[in-house]
Amino acid sequence: MSADQTATLGSLEARIVRTPRPYTPDRGTDALAHVPDATGALRDLIVGAAGCSPYLATLIGKEGAWLMQVAAAPEDALRATLDHIDTLPLTDLSDGLRQAKRRVALLTALADLGGVWPLQTVTGALTDLADRATHAALVALTSAEIARGKLPGLVAEDAATAGGMVALAMGKMGAGELNYSSDIDLICLFDETRFDPADVAEARAGFVRITRRMCALMSDATAGGYVFRTDLRLRPDASVTPVCLSMDAAERYYESVGRTWERAAYIKARPCAGDLAAGGRFLDTLRPFVWRRHLDFAAIQDAHDMRLRIRDHKGLHGPLTLKSHNMKLGRGGIREIEFFTQTRQLIAGGRDPGLRARGTVDGLTALSDAGWLPGDVRDRLIDHYTFHRTVEHRLQMVQDAQTHTLPNDADGFARLAAFMDRDVEDLRRDLTERLEEVHDLTEDFFAPDAPEPAPDWGSQITSRWLDYPALRSTRAVEIFHRLRPVILRDLQDAAKPEEALAQFDGFLSGLPAGVQLFSLFEANPKLTRLIVDICATAPALAQYLSRNAGVLDAVIGGDFFAPWPGADALSASLRDELAQAPDYEAALTRARLWTRERHFRIGVHHLRGLIDARTSGAQYADLAGAVVAGLWPVVGAEFARKHGHVPGRGAVVVAMGSLGAGRLNAQSDLDLIVIYDADGEAVSDGKRPLPARTYYARLTQALVTALQAPMADGRLYEVDMRLRPSGRQGPVATSWAAFQSYQTQDAWTWEHLALTRARAIVGDDALATDIEFFRRKLLADKGQGATIRADVADMRRRLAEAKPGGAVWDAKDGPGRLMDADLAAQTVALLTGTPQRKAAAQIDAGLAAGQLSKQDVNALCGAQDLFWSLQAAARLLTGSILDPDALGEGGRRFVLREVGCDDLDALAARIEEASGAAAQVFARILEDPHEG
Repeated sequence: MSADQTATLGSLEARIVRTPRPYTPDRGTDALAHVPDATGALRDLIVGAAGCSPYLATLIGKEGAWLMQVAAAPEDALRATLDHIDTLPLTDLSDGLRQAKRRVALLTALADLGGVWPLQTVTGALTDLADRATHAALVALTSAEIARGKLPGLVAEDAATAGGMVALAMGKMGAGELNYSSDIDLICLFDETRFDPADVAEARAGFVRITRRMCALMSDATAGGYVFRTDLRLRPDASVTPVCLSMDAAERYYESVGRTWERAAYIKARPCAGDLAAGGRFLDTLRPFVWRRHLDFAAIQDAHDMRLRIRDHKGLHGPLTLKSHNMKLGRGGIREIEFFTQTRQLIAGGRDPGLRARGTVDGLTALSDAGWLPGDVRDRLIDHYTFHRTVEHRLQMVQDAQTHTLPNDADGFARLAAFMDRDVEDLRRDLTERLEEVHDLTEDFFAPDAPEPAPDWGSQITSRWLDYPALRSTRAVEIFHRLRPVILRDLQDAAKPEEALAQFDGFLSGLPAGVQLFSLFEANPKLTRLIVDICATAPALAQYLSRNAGVLDAVIGGDFFAPWPGADALSASLRDELAQAPDYEAALTRARLWTRERHFRIGVHHLRGLIDARTSGAQYADLAGAVVAGLWPVVGAEFARKHGHVPGRGAVVVAMGSLGAGRLNAQSDLDLIVIYDADGEAVSDGKRPLPARTYYARLTQALVTALQAPMADGRLYEVDMRLRPSGRQGPVATSWAAFQSYQTQDAWTWEHLALTRARAIVGDDALATDIEFFRRKLLADKGQGATIRADVADMRRRLAEAKPGGAVWDAKDGPGRLMDADLAAQTVALLTGTPQRKAAAQIDAGLAAGQLSKQDVNALCGAQDLFWSLQAAARLLTGSILDPDALGEGGRRFVLREVGCDDLDALAARIEEASGAAAQVFARILEDPHEG
């Protein structure tokens, strides 16, 4: 804070808005002897403070003269006191720190009691003192150890960073929330990489000595008092480990046996003294331990169990009684609010870095802003938290005692009420109401309800559930026991309960584990209903969920039911996600997790009727395009790391087929080709150079591998590159010159048909522009070819022989069905030379060119809409050709809703009519061009 800002704030006296009533008036009056110049509100504040607190009366006696010197600018006084700590040599450090503690304790107490500083400023000042004191002690003691030659390889300058040692502030200190008489929780570590391996043991011994001396320096009570009681028990396995560990040892501990309470503790962790940069790097390595990739609802049970253990240990069970009630650990206390906040942060903070706030108030605010907590609950908990902490401070100020316990007699409550300038009965009533409300707001989140009796139904199937992998652990069984009645009741409500139960059984049997998912269901009952709906309607989607249960995180992540973001926003989102990956493999994993959540979202929206088949097709295509565009530069960078770059314009990935046309279904593969433009006989410039042809062939294969290689988190897409020049016989990447030559001179008509859907999706912009210009000109030129109709007719005949169709419900194969209607649209596009890629636009071009009548357009577009709706439904529901008998009632209803038919007979009639009309139109298209 600048001097001008401080001056604007004004003096301590000018900003006082409240004062305590002196509980012992004589003691309060006696304190004035040490501050004879105090007048007005400051005089009343000193009398009230000393009259309620023997400890504050003592501080006024020792530091009254200093107080009167600095009362005109309390913020300047605080800053000067803290800055002075940095100048203290080791010989003066003990007395100097104790003087600083007395002064900061007196100043913050008066600013707190007078309402001059809000709670956040008060706790921040106490935390700043702890930070500066700890750092000064570590630096001075490290300097002494270096001078004695006890830290091998270090020189005097290394003392400024404590020789690689860091103190991590934990708990309230880490969050900047120290209370008035708080101890400080520290974890002391050292960076072993600063030492030769042979010297690490000696260095550890030196840092252990420094840590012990630092604790003694801070904690020992002398004639000048103490600085801070120091607690080192939050370190890994504190009962058997030294007081200062290497960072490597600590990291290995957390990776192997770290527990949920330790994850929660690290939410507030902050490097506060010593080598702050090394401490920051260590916390970065722990980020995956603290913040889980998936929504971690299992943390709720862990936190609840921890609460119960604390209550058992402290004997805090039972109804609320104000007498001797623990404001921190008791019913409705501070810890309830902190656990409530930290547990919710652990649940979702892995997915949302914005939730990783250290402070309790900041954490509640972040949770509310992200939609995890209603605004009124946030406001009430923040208000109660502030009140509880204020009461805690008053209790501790009386004797500088680390207490959180309300008085056990009437005199004690009278003193507390006077300290807070409250009526005793009013204070009692306020305490009771606040403690009970905090309990009510937090308890339901932690404590699971007793399970209701499960319906006596489906025992032939449910009896085998305990044998499934998801129910191997005792904890999973306990959670599922509470869920089972809800699941069975929801299944009974399905249109065909037995079918729904059978599909849910398949879903459950495919789960590899259960604790996390069952905890997710328990905390979010609406998800159970969603799972039942999926099982009753879409077996393929249910099986997908069994293998990818993590996608359910997205359902409650805040924007699952928000409007579709569109291709550009998807690409930006994936770029941001991939940018956070530490290495190539991690990027591929992140891409898979990111993609499958959005893939699942499209399927659920389609299933729920929020979007139709046409919209889902566009969204699946948006998603696939974003994935290819996002991975291409990542694959290229990894490839260039080994082989460098090739001079020239680089390459472009071109989408063909359904992706090029912007319409995919839930099971679609991706048709891709790669075109590159290198300078002459160019060779890459990396440490393992490659000729351009080989370079781009291998780069293309690397992209294909990135997209379709199975990893722990599955694969992204199957890739088909058979639409490249010369098909399987041609190179997987084609030079720009060869592509032009081939398409102009050697390509078959079917290859020109494929180009009607070609669309560049990522790569060099100038090359992409040239490819599109060439595509348009080529289509216009080749559309005039005399053999197009005969070639297409022959192609159509061969397709009919290879895939005759014939099944009533086969949406894809057969005359007039989807593949045939798509071929008709592409034929029209080639004949008219239109650059349009989507089937409907290509058909409209035929109308505009006079090659199709309005009736023809209606027939082809009607077949496109009907058979695409059936194909999209089939791929979503079962992954294969529709079989209404095997679909189940829910699936049949979905299909009929999608096509607008009342029953299957009506749908069968419509299929026959639409396919027949489209087949006739296509046949006419292939006749003499002067007909029709």
